[in-house]
Amino acid sequence: MWGYLSLLPVFLAVWAAASIWTVFAIAVANRTVNLTEGVPYISLCGSYPPQSCIFGQLLNMGAAMAAWICILRYHQLRDWGVKKWLNQVILWSGLLCALGTSVVGNFQQKNQQATHLTGAFFAFFVGHVYFWLQLLLSWKMKKSLPQPGTPWLRPLRLVLCSLCTILMVTMVILHTSCRRSAAAVCEWAVAMLLFALFGLLAVDFSELHSCSLCLQPGPGLSLAPASPVAPETQSSSQLF
Repeated sequence: MWGYLSLLPVFLAVWAAASIWTVFAIAVANRTVNLTEGVPYISLCGSYPPQSCIFGQLLNMGAAMAAWICILRYHQLRDWGVKKWLNQVILWSGLLCALGTSVVGNFQQKNQQATHLTGAFFAFFVGHVYFWLQLLLSWKMKKSLPQPGTPWLRPLRLVLCSLCTILMVTMVILHTSCRRSAAAVCEWAVAMLLFALFGLLAVDFSELHSCSLCLQPGPGLSLAPASPVAPETQSSSQLF
């Protein structure tokens, strides 16, 4: 039975895709990008107001959801018996992807190009490493690790991750060759593939029905004992 947590990856995928295409539509509508000159980069569409403000806000919310998903996935893999160091590497790669997404939205390309490109590196390159690590983990531990969903799900993830790698390498080559329009097409395709990979985590989260926060006091902290005074007496004393 699918719990409500399985809706989070799907919502993130839809949210992220709708965000970048909305910014693209606004940029085309107010003519801050010119399609006759070629396909623009995602960052170029979000570089000019008013869509730059929308771009930043939407990506910040998407980054927060991505970080939440990565933390939930970390605890799920921990409960499945994944080694701590490997699980932490996977977690941090996912969190860096979320951080990079936020940086991309907050530091526009035309204002802070170096910072923007650093965020793009984390969002795209480190983000796709996040899914490669999980895919390799599922192949290595396929006998001991639970495999929710249908058997073709793992090959599908392999295809999507492979396409991400091929398209990112192609994007870099095309960009350095000054074929910016073709490189931008690759960038849009990579973004959609990453959104799809996040959305597929809904299958893994179908095993989760709820989550709870547990706070543990430190070794030097002792909880105050409960007052022996009855609640009725406390209420009366507070009134006077």
